[in-house]
Amino acid sequence: MLLSRPLEVEISISIKPYDIDFAGVVSNIVYIRWLEDLRLNLFDRYLPLDRQMQQGYIPVIAKTQIEYKRPIKLFDRIIAKMWISQLGKVKVTMEAEFISNNVIAATAMQTGSYINSQNNRPVRLPEELLQKYSQYKPVV
Repeated sequence: MLLSRPLEVEISISIKPYDIDFAGVVSNIVYIRWLEDLRLNLFDRYLPLDRQMQQGYIPVIAKTQIEYKRPIKLFDRIIAKMWISQLGKVKVTMEAEFISNNVIAATAMQTGSYINSQNNRPVRLPEELLQKYSQYKPVV
């Protein structure tokens, strides 16, 4: 089964008054927190973080890119989605989108890897993650 959005997760987001900046829209930094919420949801569903850490793997983010397409305001209804778009031997790329009132308000891409919990050095991605992803797309 080859899907364009392997290991996709979706969450609803409630905007809080403290998410709003002086211009009356969701602050840019809030999107980073939402990406973390999505990533933790993805881990919970497909590869629990506690199990990864017990096996000596620590996921780290090396790069985050966000493209803001339209502002999100306090009472907008937000659906956020994240999926793994590319997986290599040592690097993982995740993409996300934030949908506000049925329109894509922002897209994001994060690149990460794993480090060894003992020495903080880069390691190959967990075999369990490679296996789950390969059910959807080939590992490159």
